[in-house]
Amino acid sequence: MDFKILGPVAAERDGHPVALDGGKQRTALATLLLAHGQVVTDERLTTLLWGWDPPATSTHQLYTYVSRLRTRLGPRHGLRRHGAGYRMDIGDADFDWDTFRSLADAGRADLLAARYADAEHRLGRALALWWGPALADVTEHLARAEGPRMEEARLSALEHHTEAALALGRHHDMVSALTRQVALHPIRERLRGQLMTALFRCGRQADALAVYEAGRRVLADDLGIDPGPELRALHQDVLTGTLPPPAAPERERVTTAAPPGTPAATVASAPHPQPPAGGGWQGLVPAMLPAAPGDFTGRRAETDEVLTALREHQDAVITGAPGTGKSALALWAAEHCRADFPHGGLYADLRTATGAPRDPAEVLGWFLRALGTAPDQLPGTLDERVQLYRTLLAGRRALVVLDNAHDDSQVRPLLPGGGGSRTVVTGVRSPLASLEGTRLVRLGPMSPGEAVGLLTAVAGPGRPGPAAPEVLSRIAELCDRLPLALRIAATRMAARPHWSAARFADRLAPEGRRLDELRFGSLDIRTGLSAALDRLDPAARDGLGILAAAGMRALTASDAAALLDTGPDDAEELLERLADARLLEVCGADGDAWLRYRFMPLVRLFAQEQHVPALVS
Repeated sequence: MDFKILGPVAAERDGHPVALDGGKQRTALATLLLAHGQVVTDERLTTLLWGWDPPATSTHQLYTYVSRLRTRLGPRHGLRRHGAGYRMDIGDADFDWDTFRSLADAGRADLLAARYADAEHRLGRALALWWGPALADVTEHLARAEGPRMEEARLSALEHHTEAALALGRHHDMVSALTRQVALHPIRERLRGQLMTALFRCGRQADALAVYEAGRRVLADDLGIDPGPELRALHQDVLTGTLPPPAAPERERVTTAAPPGTPAATVASAPHPQPPAGGGWQGLVPAMLPAAPGDFTGRRAETDEVLTALREHQDAVITGAPGTGKSALALWAAEHCRADFPHGGLYADLRTATGAPRDPAEVLGWFLRALGTAPDQLPGTLDERVQLYRTLLAGRRALVVLDNAHDDSQVRPLLPGGGGSRTVVTGVRSPLASLEGTRLVRLGPMSPGEAVGLLTAVAGPGRPGPAAPEVLSRIAELCDRLPLALRIAATRMAARPHWSAARFADRLAPEGRRLDELRFGSLDIRTGLSAALDRLDPAARDGLGILAAAGMRALTASDAAALLDTGPDDAEELLERLADARLLEVCGADGDAWLRYRFMPLVRLFAQEQHVPALVS
């Protein structure tokens, strides 16, 4: 069994995720894990789940959460009732927080002993265990109680890792990552000093001085204090040009095959190792990106947002419901910033043909071969592939497009390290928002004007004929103004010249046949919806079908509780999970009591269709 809290709280058995039922169950699991085998009283668990004003049913609900957790984890979970509380003994199971602390402590000892290469390796492994902010999906009460010390431990390990890397002469590699970290933590003086050191050793003395001055102003304005003695002494060394060189000898380097267009003099001194020739795509600029749709229409604001993020050295994450055109937008934006990434483009569909998440190690194999690694030189483990991948990209400016991502843990190994390369990620699920330093671009239905424009662009000249604007608007609304559905509708009209637009609108109108009308060739509106549904656990799928069968345009947690015969808190957890999967939309509040959720019509029809067998049985 593997337990993870350095990001979204998760449990895995033999590499397969254990289904957890929402934020409160994850809070209970994380609290028990952090107790390290000590008893956690009912009172503390209740406080961390609901704060100081728990509901009257909190005792019963706590029992339910723990009972379900015990069932999900199986007989070897070590979770037992003990007096007026619970304790969990995980035995020899892996717990990422314990592994992180062990590696971080060992790395710090190596650093103090001037074993810089060992320190960099161990601390790098420790930091690689973080897949997002720790405790990313627990209650705010637990996050406030435990999150700050965990984040401090991460930042301390990051500073130690950076110190080891700088001692090894890796200042060029560290500038980009340190710039981001200083922006995120402007009053953390050690990080600021490390950025000054890296800039100075890169020959950027003026930039190093500017970083110091910016920090001095922040400390004065926000805290009313001056920089500490260590940062002031470093400033003096930078000012006088007396900052000492790296403490450790330079590591062994190999002859490199530089990105195309690199001057010969730069090749001779490049510090980024490349594999030897003899296979792969050696000498080629990778061009793996599929063509952008030639009839791409609308989404101007979202396109500008993605392009602005990439040009401001940010990654972009495009999320939205199935069929909203996330992939098309990513490829369209990539096409329009090709000149900004002269060292090529890498692309991977992170969803297999069966809809399962693709293994990051497999994707890294593709990317490494595209970057010139011979097949017989591919590292065997995921960690080694990640390290080689980031090393090869460190001296390049390439664009990486990761399409149809399942969650943030699948994406993180595929992100380039510091440097000029950027990433665009597309996916449905909300945990992608936890990727640090990214610009989140959300896609919803197209505007009415954009939807009609896409219908006209895809159908081609002369189609859909002399249709009145209101007829095209009616088709767009019957397609929920989703780009995939609109594209299918327009393609069908183009292929059926004997149909008028009004006739096709009439064919779409009956709910019982609408999904059948929205398929043509390999395009099928059910395919995208099915992929989203397949990621739900059976209980969530059943709940979705029951809610859809009720036929309500919008519903609250109270409505859902009545339909599902459960409590409002459990119903709200389910509604939020369905909203995370983009199968429900949050459409506003009902007074001050409940949020309201609604189905898009096509999602409701699909959920009703999938639920029919359960209703019959």
